[in-house]
Amino acid sequence: MVRAAWPAVKATQAPASPPQARDGGPTAGGPGTGTPSQAAGKAPLRLDIQGLRALAVSLVVLAHAGVRHAAGGYIGVDVFFVISGFLITSLLLRELARDGRISVRRFYARRALRLLPASTVVALVTLCGAWLFLSKIRFEEYVGDALSSTFYVVNLRLASAGTDYLNADSPPSPFQHFWSLAVEEQFYLVWPLLLWAGWKLARRRKRLVAVPFAMLCLASFALNVHVTGVSASWAYFGSHTRFWELGVGALLALSVGRLERLPTWVSGPMSWIGLVSLLVAAARFDDDTPFPGYYALVPVLGVALVLAGGCSPARYGAGLVLSLRPAVWLGGLSYSWYLWHWPVLVILPMALDRPATAPFGLVSAALALLLAWLTLHLVENPVRFHQVFRGRPLRALGLGAGLAAGAAAAALVAASFPPPIASDLAAPELRSTLAGAADPRAALSTLLDSPPHGLPSNLTPGLTGIKGTLSAVYRDGCHIGYQSTATPPCVYGDRSASKVVVLFGDSHAAQWFPALDRLARERHWKLVSMTKASCKVATVTTVYQGRPYVSCDRWRTAQLARIRALRPALVITSSSDSADLARPSGDPRRQWTDGFARTYRELARSGAEVLAVVDTPWPKEDAVDCAGTHPLDLERCSSLVADAVKDPGKKREITDAAAAADVSVIDPVPWICGTGGCPVVVGDTLVYRDDSHLSETYAEAVAPVLGRELTALYGADLSRRPGRVPESPAGR
Repeated sequence: MVRAAWPAVKATQAPASPPQARDGGPTAGGPGTGTPSQAAGKAPLRLDIQGLRALAVSLVVLAHAGVRHAAGGYIGVDVFFVISGFLITSLLLRELARDGRISVRRFYARRALRLLPASTVVALVTLCGAWLFLSKIRFEEYVGDALSSTFYVVNLRLASAGTDYLNADSPPSPFQHFWSLAVEEQFYLVWPLLLWAGWKLARRRKRLVAVPFAMLCLASFALNVHVTGVSASWAYFGSHTRFWELGVGALLALSVGRLERLPTWVSGPMSWIGLVSLLVAAARFDDDTPFPGYYALVPVLGVALVLAGGCSPARYGAGLVLSLRPAVWLGGLSYSWYLWHWPVLVILPMALDRPATAPFGLVSAALALLLAWLTLHLVENPVRFHQVFRGRPLRALGLGAGLAAGAAAAALVAASFPPPIASDLAAPELRSTLAGAADPRAALSTLLDSPPHGLPSNLTPGLTGIKGTLSAVYRDGCHIGYQSTATPPCVYGDRSASKVVVLFGDSHAAQWFPALDRLARERHWKLVSMTKASCKVATVTTVYQGRPYVSCDRWRTAQLARIRALRPALVITSSSDSADLARPSGDPRRQWTDGFARTYRELARSGAEVLAVVDTPWPKEDAVDCAGTHPLDLERCSSLVADAVKDPGKKREITDAAAAADVSVIDPVPWICGTGGCPVVVGDTLVYRDDSHLSETYAEAVAPVLGRELTALYGADLSRRPGRVPESPAGR
């Protein structure tokens, strides 16, 4: 598999941060937000920050709706983190100056009233929508997302899930947008105490308070840069890589006294430079931008300039635009709009069976804005400003605890009643049919030409268990991740055997492991697995996250040397057809052909026979999700062979290179597609585990077919090559 596992996170899989830090502070007032600023400490009203919120949430919504020119709208996460750090720290500093201490109880009571009523309503509605309209296969995952969102740890769950290569391209969760709420609450779990301690130790001298916090920000930024190059999911979702952004806002709040003395001829241009930098980043960044990393400096410093310039407002500064009435109105709705826009964008296309196009996304965003307005006036403000909570933080905390407990209970109840998946009559058992057939290939062709119309009642494993079934190469950490160049031993089959077979390539080679491990145990081979995420067999440099995939090149070189030392009897190679060259020449097809040929010749130097397995056909969407959505109409999930072959030219490149290097080729298309197309279920077995990889069960079941091909090519003991062409017409 070669599609970058992470870029989709920004625009599709990772909704940006909600504009939720508004439990007081110098700008919390304004239309639609009440007037907590007046109660919190006589701070001047800054409508420009409401406009900043409006801009940030608009960019986020446009990006998620699929508007191409706003592909970098995910920078809204940085805008809201900085704003949050600035406002919350301003509130806490006023409290420190007034009372000499921080009331943690009042602080969390305010946050509970501000955040939980709306988020609980959205979470419950989203859970119902997921049950009714989203993937029945993933409902258990959605329940887990709902629970982790309730307890503000969903960012850790998403970061961990993002490191799972096989699930990296899974459809996004409707709860995924709660990740940034979790980051902020994790920050505010410690920030009030740190600020109070620093205030006491520095004896209220803000300059001294800022020094250790600036050092913490630098440490978090350094972690962000490092982790972005190592694990994109942890860099994006991790709180340790995001704290510096909230810290920048906090440092600005500590510097307000100095910033207020800026001359307007400085503050005005400063605010415009910051605003323009946000717009440029939103327009120029995209899914290939390695974000956050160094690139996060652009929006963070941009919003910092706008906030700093607004401390000494100039007549013709950026506040002139940001303080316009429509912007202020939209800023007041930004939290609710953020909460609603993502589940609406995810659920509505499925509910109406419509493609998620940009125009439809904009209509969905408008519906979410209407829901936001209703939520603000029917839920947020009535609860937040109800007199029963005025001056009674314990009641507010009790309400927050009750809402969290209620949401968690609803999720647990939903988990006990997952959406049902219909099934049809029982189908022939694929594994036993092929194992007992005199001609496994002919038996498989018969089953391929008569696939079941609905999910068989004896589907093995069940539909909800397919994605959790992992072969040993994944369980043992033998499929190497994107950044790693490790070379674990990964020996399987008959480990005491002298005859060695090597499996080499990316995850589309690893998908054949269950079949080869079965053959290796039956035929007494020692099987050594060498696979790495999206690392092509061809000696070419491809692209990963917008940059040359150099760790693949280093890993490939090391494995080729290792194979020469192993001197195996056979090396089986395969890789996904989907890839982009990092340095394309005038003839990229020739570049690929030469790259395959170089690898094949290098493998042959070990003395081994070399077999190239062409990439398998791809389903038109995630096969498991499609089967769960249309369990009695599986024809909707099947595809034609012409549509299922990812890159038709890649087979020609492989066969040309194989001919030049005297290498055999097997094309597995006839093992997966029949005369009527490529079904997603054959016999009692689902063919795919996702949108490109074979399921573990199907790969293991077709081992007899693969074994016959290998025998035809190399003999039963791999000691000779009796013929150049295997008995299958799929060979070269």
